Amino acid sequence: MTGSEEPPSFRLAYVPGVTPDKWVRIWNERLPGVPLSLTQVPATEADGVLLAGDADAGLVRLPVDRTLLSAIPLYTETTVVVIPKDHLVTAADEVTVEDLADEIVLHPLDDVLGWERPPGRPALERPATTADAVELVAAGIGVLLVPLSLARLHHRKDLTYRTVTDAPESGVALSWPEDAHTDRVEDFIGIVRGRTVNSTRGRQPAQAPAKGEHTETASARRKAPAGKQTGGARRATGGGTRTGGKGGAKSGGAKSGGAKSGGAKSGRRGKPRRG
Repeated sequence: MTGSEEPPSFRLAYVPGVTPDKWVRIWNERLPGVPLSLTQVPATEADGVLLAGDADAGLVRLPVDRTLLSAIPLYTETTVVVIPKDHLVTAADEVTVEDLADEIVLHPLDDVLGWERPPGRPALERPATTADAVELVAAGIGVLLVPLSLARLHHRKDLTYRTVTDAPESGVALSWPEDAHTDRVEDFIGIVRGRTVNSTRGRQPAQAPAKGEHTETASARRKAPAGKQTGGARRATGGGTRTGGKGGAKSGGAKSGGAKSGGAKSGRRGKPRRG
């Protein structure tokens, strides 16, 4: 797709837990004429949304199908265990997977950690969603391991969380279809990577010099010959000093007064003539 075939807006999908607000704000500042629309999609459906052309790019969870999608990893989240506030695990600041061996660990169908088999004891059934699993934790049925952002997204006053130091982690990436790398996608890549508006890899043209700067440069160029005259004027001024010296010589300086008045000729005039 070429730049001329781009849609008049940019459609960005994002999965639960990802907060695109900062990047959207920068987009609106740099490209006010190109509206950015946001659509939240379940993590398990993000690849399909991109491949179907329902979004130009997406903030998704890794892994993605690299045969069809391009992806730029952005960050990796800490994994935490969600527990009731009165749970024994709250006595520690951090825990390990082994510390959860005796717990019922819920494994929702939309899990994003990629467990083959979660630690602890399995529940009788897998919850349909992470939100359902959080409700079960609140009911005292088990505990739940999720990325930190999802624990915050589903925060409840009766629940808390602790870091799990050796659990799998979830990475977040910017992704788009390989055959749809448009200029708008490149603009958003520049934003998430922190490029400046005048970056050579971005699409924003370099700003023209300020009017005053241009005028000053042109003026300086026009005055370049005059600068030489100014230099000549300095030399002339120096000559003025010499002129002053010359005047001094006429009135008694080293060249005139010293040589003609008290120099060799005067000395020869003072010798007695031979008889």
